[in-house]
Amino acid sequence: METNVQSAHQDIMEITARRNVPPIILVLVVANHVLAHHVIISMAANYTSYHKEKFSSVGRSPYLLQVREKEALEKLLEGLQQDSNAQESEQSHFQYIAAAPRIGIGMDASVTPLRHGGLSLVQTTDFFYPLVDDPYMMGKISCANVLSDLYAMGVTDTDNMLMLLGVSNKMSEKERDIVVPMMMRGFKDQAEEGGTAVTGGQTVINPWMTIGGVATTVCQSNEFIMPDNAVVGDVLVLTKPLGTQVAVNAYQWLDQPERWNRVKLVVTEDDVRKAYQRAMFSMARLNRTAARLMHKYNAHGATDVTGFGLLGHAKNLAKIQKNEVSFVIHNLPIIAKMASISKACGNMFGLLQGHSAETSGGLLMALPREQAAAFCKDIEKQEGYQSWIIGIVEKGNRTARIIDKPRVIEVPAKDRDGELW
Repeated sequence: METNVQSAHQDIMEITARRNVPPIILVLVVANHVLAHHVIISMAANYTSYHKEKFSSVGRSPYLLQVREKEALEKLLEGLQQDSNAQESEQSHFQYIAAAPRIGIGMDASVTPLRHGGLSLVQTTDFFYPLVDDPYMMGKISCANVLSDLYAMGVTDTDNMLMLLGVSNKMSEKERDIVVPMMMRGFKDQAEEGGTAVTGGQTVINPWMTIGGVATTVCQSNEFIMPDNAVVGDVLVLTKPLGTQVAVNAYQWLDQPERWNRVKLVVTEDDVRKAYQRAMFSMARLNRTAARLMHKYNAHGATDVTGFGLLGHAKNLAKIQKNEVSFVIHNLPIIAKMASISKACGNMFGLLQGHSAETSGGLLMALPREQAAAFCKDIEKQEGYQSWIIGIVEKGNRTARIIDKPRVIEVPAKDRDGELW
């Protein structure tokens, strides 16, 4: 483990110098994802509708994790996994450890066997910078994003949540007193919608505004679904459209003429405002119904699509499969007009290649072929939102790919453009 950590530390110091991001931020991100897999530097935006220009230094422009950066952070996780495995070996004389091994690194949430027979602690954590200009909605999005890690494991009932809040010291007292309570209220209300409550947390003064939390539940083994049981013949289903990063950025560009000029030939201001609203409400929507239906329709595994983009998370999910399978993605459901913006921006987002980061995205799951259509129909009946069959599971070497010319599905369809969804 020591070699991995030393190597990762050196890489991270180089990355932070190049990106002008304080090393402590990356270290905190890694430390907070010991419980979960997806170590991400999420999209950062100039936050608050009050005097946006003043806060240009609070957030940073969104960017994709480059391959080297992702690998550097994963080295730390590999070291933690090795250390965890060694610890388990030393403790194997405890009956409960042998009966239910501790799992977590490489998954959306950790699963820890408890001393009490048949029960496990399922836990996750996440935090990021604000990316929408409505503080209340930002709180809801952050909470939904945390809970999605549990939902990806098929967990539907969360016993407790903690809130992690970094309050920017670049805000005036008046701005802080308005914005922060609204964010906290949004987080709290979303937790209640998910059937849980916020009982504590941690608040710090910080150069950057951050919000996130911890979600915890205690459950029996039949209440969560391991993500590693995909079989040849399964299909891949996605429960939310892609394109949230593009929509958020395009909305910010409305106030930045030099950037808006790059895309104004392919979209109108009205298109962008609609896309932003669609993205915001999509990110704030819980994946709880999808998690519940994973049990009903015998899902063989799932992950939530967030900072690594669709392809990154598909690869992570494929990598941990027990069977020798690979994922092939044919269809990309994308918020209307965002594919056009991504094309106009060249390689900036990589949306059609599956690289564009998402925040609080949908669940990507492997379902039996004969049950997938019923799943999609059921979730639309219950929630009023579509899900899509986007690919297949075939025999392979545990990897994932998007075909050269995937079919783009605009969401909503053109005949429903006047509706939010």
